[in-house]
Amino acid sequence: MPRRLTKPDFEALSEFRYQMRRFERFSEDAVQAHGITPLQYLLLLHIKGYPERHYATVGELAERLQAKPHGVAALVTRCEGHGLVRRHHSDVDRRQVEVHLLPDGERLLAQLAELHRAELRSLQGVFKVPSIDDELSHE
Repeated sequence: MPRRLTKPDFEALSEFRYQMRRFERFSEDAVQAHGITPLQYLLLLHIKGYPERHYATVGELAERLQAKPHGVAALVTRCEGHGLVRRHHSDVDRRQVEVHLLPDGERLLAQLAELHRAELRSLQGVFKVPSIDDELSHE
């Protein structure tokens, strides 16, 4: 039987969620100050950060954002309107829609990513993931 959570366990979980929310709030404020929404920033980040290539499909972005593909398609449309991304049908599979960063999207993402990296550095040692090993070892 798993051990019951103790007061220090709840304190660790609470601190983790607090620090996570502080970082999210920082991110929300930073991206909005640059004229985009938090979801638009995440879209740009996931395009640039998609493994092994310089674009992502709408379906892949939906998975990364944990959103419905039609919602991501609308988000891509808004980012296209800002001149941040472009989309086109894949040359390999015409059913696939690739989303690519444009130079303005690259520049904006670089600025915001640097702000986020600096904030993460400031949280080093503060933002700790609570250990679940104790619970697993007592089963």
